[in-house]
Amino acid sequence: MARDMIDQLPTLDRLWTATRGVQDVCIAVLDGPVDLTHPCFAGSDLTRLETLVTEEACKGAAGQHGTHVASVIFGQPGSPVEGIAPACRGLIAPVFTSAADGALAPCSQIDLARAITASVERGAQIINISGGELADPQAADHRLINAVRLCAEQGVLIVAAAGNDGCRCLHVPAALPSVLAVGAMSADGALLGFSNWGDTYHRQGILAPGERIPGAVPGGGTALRSGTSYATPIVTGVAALLLSLQLHHRQKPDPRAVRNALLESAIGCQNRWAPDCERLLVGRLNIPGAVSRVIAKGEIMEMADQADVLVDATIPAGGVSASCGCGCAKTPSIVYALGSLDVDFGSEARRDSFIQQGVANPDDPAQLLAHLNAHPESAEGVLWVLTQETTPIYALQPEGPFARETYARLREFLAQQQTEGVETISVPGHVAGGVRLLNGQVVPAVRPVLRGLYSWSTSTLVHSLLGTETREAGDGQFQARVADVANFLERVYYELRNLGLSPQERALNFAATNAFQVERVYQSAIAESLKLSVIEVARSPICRPASDCWDVQLTFFDPLRRLERARVVYRFTVDVSDVVPVTVGTIRSWFVR
Repeated sequence: MARDMIDQLPTLDRLWTATRGVQDVCIAVLDGPVDLTHPCFAGSDLTRLETLVTEEACKGAAGQHGTHVASVIFGQPGSPVEGIAPACRGLIAPVFTSAADGALAPCSQIDLARAITASVERGAQIINISGGELADPQAADHRLINAVRLCAEQGVLIVAAAGNDGCRCLHVPAALPSVLAVGAMSADGALLGFSNWGDTYHRQGILAPGERIPGAVPGGGTALRSGTSYATPIVTGVAALLLSLQLHHRQKPDPRAVRNALLESAIGCQNRWAPDCERLLVGRLNIPGAVSRVIAKGEIMEMADQADVLVDATIPAGGVSASCGCGCAKTPSIVYALGSLDVDFGSEARRDSFIQQGVANPDDPAQLLAHLNAHPESAEGVLWVLTQETTPIYALQPEGPFARETYARLREFLAQQQTEGVETISVPGHVAGGVRLLNGQVVPAVRPVLRGLYSWSTSTLVHSLLGTETREAGDGQFQARVADVANFLERVYYELRNLGLSPQERALNFAATNAFQVERVYQSAIAESLKLSVIEVARSPICRPASDCWDVQLTFFDPLRRLERARVVYRFTVDVSDVVPVTVGTIRSWFVR
């Protein structure tokens, strides 16, 4: 199979003489489960991350897809499949599952965002996503947009499939900013009819071989498959080799520079004619050209029962699509999330049990709460769910010595939502496994920490901070302060809503919870007639030992004198090393141009 890969990439063997990758380069594969017992992975450094997918790789289309994609990158030399970057370290994060009909089942954009964030936290420098949803990038879920933005901020390269619809159309996440989209061509550079194209791909997409790509089959054996799914790991593998070359030349690994080199060196119509240049994206993969840009110039030169069926993790509307003995990394993740509280029953049987206990309509929060207040022990029979805009993101499962008090707090929150207009709760805790809801959706389970559980409404919080309006304060100034503090909170809750997994997300969410700190910023900003422009989070250069400190930075501008007056930056630091974050030090401010 090594000869097959060289046939697909004639210039690869020259790059292989310099490197087959290094362990310091980490690649995450977000796909179906991978059969890590396949002979091609013997000797590889692969770790399976714990996700919501528990399906074994030896069963179904998801395992077929994931195993093939991973082998294109990590297949070891001399094995049945020789991958492009076999010496690199790998993270396997299953996100796709197999449907009952044997096809690939899509994952939600939220689940994809969760896997991206987890991969970044585990040290991934390149993330391979051989799947996508046929969708308008402007309509992508904000949590996915924020996860992709996190990668851009951390210098992590996402390589994603352009899609197999054969049309002028875009897939998410391939069309999101900073992602490198990959379309498919034949080994001789001819355009393949199923590969998507579009304006965004003309700026951030390249073509790579995607026809009859050799790869591993779960349980042993090999197969040839076609599609943009299989062109994507080729580009991922080449990008990993370029990062390895940077390390070899004592350079700091720079995935963004590698992305730029791949795009700038791509062979377009001006260098090699194609019958339809619009479908060529930026151009064809050019390994020697990319190497010369990364290093000094001139230094180095859906699978069925048969092989030629096109398979890709394409997605039905509403979801991103796409073991036989694997080890899973089970380190619990810290979460600090914001959302609303809802209840679920997990099964019809559990719901019926409440009816038999005398709750006429368990779906009515008032009836359910009346029963739970009279019978607190029944709270364990309900799935308490944290939602964002009615979308479930976590199931809350209290345990330990304070479980009873935590259930009481959740009942209190649900009552407040019904009677007092409470809109938001904060949930710190540890992610531990997954829970299936009544509709079949699986969400992560969180063991909440009681001391960080709070509830509030935006209006109540704002007025508790600012007090009641007085004539002395002046109607205009008071209302401006109310509007500006509410604007900050609303932007965090909706525009910047996230899953609360990464340190940056936890710091931002705590900033919204700890609005007393924010209000002091606005006292100064409003006095100067300034408006909020940008909310940013960055690692703090100063931190206490054994802490994880992040700066939440708010930038303000004068709307009446944008050009004449400098912007003002306010910064405060949040330590997220503990499950319940804390602020550190005092608020700092300065002017910027």
